[in-house]
Amino acid sequence: MDHPNNRKIRVTRLDAAILAALAGVIGYVVYKAATGLTYHWHWEVIPQFLLYFDESAQSLRPGLLTRGLITTIRLSFWAGIPALIIGTVMGLFRVSPSLFKRQAASAYVGLIRNMPPLVLIFVFYFFIGDQIMSLLRMDDAIHGLTGTAGEIAAWLFGPVNRLPRFLSALITIALFEAAYIAEIVRAGIESVDKGQWEAAASTGMSRFRTMVHIILPQAMQRMLPALAGQFISTIKDSAIVSVISIEELTFQAQQLMTTTYRSFEIWTTVFVMYFLLTFLCSLAVRKLELAMRRH
Repeated sequence: MDHPNNRKIRVTRLDAAILAALAGVIGYVVYKAATGLTYHWHWEVIPQFLLYFDESAQSLRPGLLTRGLITTIRLSFWAGIPALIIGTVMGLFRVSPSLFKRQAASAYVGLIRNMPPLVLIFVFYFFIGDQIMSLLRMDDAIHGLTGTAGEIAAWLFGPVNRLPRFLSALITIALFEAAYIAEIVRAGIESVDKGQWEAAASTGMSRFRTMVHIILPQAMQRMLPALAGQFISTIKDSAIVSVISIEELTFQAQQLMTTTYRSFEIWTTVFVMYFLLTFLCSLAVRKLELAMRRH
């Protein structure tokens, strides 16, 4: 039997007609937007927000939108790591034989998934995050970063003076995304046939070794598409932290819109930037998935 990925794609007449009709609708909408609206497009203002030439340094520098995109990438990447760790632990707790672990994980997942992310941002940033930062004396530690350490921190996390807000946003997004990752991990583990557990137990393997060496490798391949989708959701969900003045892509777009009044041009550019970022992530995960299937 041929593998589904090796089958040739057949395009029927109905498929061609649907695609032609869809292309016609899109073309009509674009035409009406270009000719029928009274709005006057000024795309020439956009390039300076992507790249501009710094006369003093005699070099190209990233504009406001590009800097916002870099902050979005940093925030999504660093939030994705603790989200994956916390989500995996909570997912393992969800399938644990221990009643306490199952109840604790269920309470965490239920609480986070049924709370609006905007409310979670405000609660964590204005109450929990501020107290934790003060307790750990993070402000003193951050302001003490000088020289090479400060440069490394700035390269990894952005401007040092904004690091406390960045960390609060990072932790909030990580906690929010981890609740969804926990369910992905739980579903992936439960999708593995129970006979695998029984066969491992018959050879005398402990539950921990069975999970690490037999169950998780099989579950991980099944979880990868969903985990990739969740990471892409992390990129999109990062826009919510603009409400606490984290200078990511959406925040920079809002600032530019209020100063230039070029709403359509700016938001269209932001749309394309988000799309390109998430689409490239989707392609990378697809390549990884195919590589895992081959090996």
